[in-house]
Amino acid sequence: MKNIELLVSALEYIEAHLNEDLQTKEVADACFCSKSTLEKLFRHVNHISLHDYLIRRRMTKAARMLSEDPQIGILEVALTVGYSSNEAFTRVFKQVWNCKPSEFRKARRYSELYPKLTRPLQNGDDYMKTRNSMDISELYDLFKERRNCYFVCCDIKNLLPINEISRKAGDLAILEAMDRMNRAAGEEDVVFRIGGDEFAILTANEDIAYAQQMEKQLVEQNEKCFSYEGREIPLSLHTGIVRVDTPETKVPYDELFVKLHACIRESK
Repeated sequence: MKNIELLVSALEYIEAHLNEDLQTKEVADACFCSKSTLEKLFRHVNHISLHDYLIRRRMTKAARMLSEDPQIGILEVALTVGYSSNEAFTRVFKQVWNCKPSEFRKARRYSELYPKLTRPLQNGDDYMKTRNSMDISELYDLFKERRNCYFVCCDIKNLLPINEISRKAGDLAILEAMDRMNRAAGEEDVVFRIGGDEFAILTANEDIAYAQQMEKQLVEQNEKCFSYEGREIPLSLHTGIVRVDTPETKVPYDELFVKLHACIRESK
């Protein structure tokens, strides 16, 4: 339990200081532990270094700003997420999103690529005990409004061999998966991430045929390749459809992840 509370403190401190030039040691000092202890624990539980997580959270926030405000300047975005120059910000943004901020603004629809991590899941079956818990509470009002709509859930097939090529290749696979979902989704549908390589699309339609057509489009893309350093890498998705709430039953927010992950597991 002590380790869990340490992680929760670190995650809360990071979210509170995303707009600062934050270093791992500062997070460790705020949590009253050594830098090495925090780094080892963070990587062990979340399968990503604290430094990489911090960068991805900053770039996710930056992407949201670029998407929501077409008038905001790129330098203003850079300053807001802790970078003092356009050059440094653009370099890091491209590492995460595989395009420059100006290109992102023109070509991409925003998706929650790296949601905030929260307290690691401790309850549920063995499958859920190993999953990261991602904070999608900002979407919960939308979930309630669309309680009779369907989720299309997706999981990347065989991401581990892609990560073994390089971590960058794995990151590109995740971007490609989300791009496919965004292309299949309608204007009112919402794409978000629910795990390391698991995603969901919340539709704005109560007709299951709508979700089935979206799933069909995704399946048709299976085995198509994305490029990494001149190499063509095939990418496929497991897909499933679920309506979490029913007219008789309303699922609490805490159980939402269990239902969505169960849909993915059943699709394999």
